[in-house]
Amino acid sequence: QVQLVESGGGLVQAGGSLRLSCAASGRTFTSHTMGWFRQAPGKEREFVAAIRMNDGITTYADSVKGRFTISRDDAKNTVYLQMNSLKPEDSAVYYCALRRFGDSRYNYWGQGTQVTVSS
Repeated sequence: QVQLVESGGGLVQAGGSLRLSCAASGRTFTSHTMGWFRQAPGKEREFVAAIRMNDGITTYADSVKGRFTISRDDAKNTVYLQMNSLKPEDSAVYYCALRRFGDSRYNYWGQGTQVTVSS
């Protein structure tokens, strides 16, 4: 099993920054993908960003390109989401997830961390 624990959420003013962390423990994989998703009240969960752990290739949702950066620290088994120039519409519960190599769906999910951006 894999455990994913997010941290770093909070309340920030529009234009501010936050850095989310996702620490992975338990079973390890070598070629998986780590992703960040978010879900606002009354809305469906949406993809934010992902990073392939074997080569560092990243992808982003159009809504966060140029403002958010996903990165990893292999030694700490941790993935980060640096969020800059935050907007009120970025407010949501942010989830970390892991997708095993070759799978089409994310297999493991964290419990989520709340991000609230005030205007």
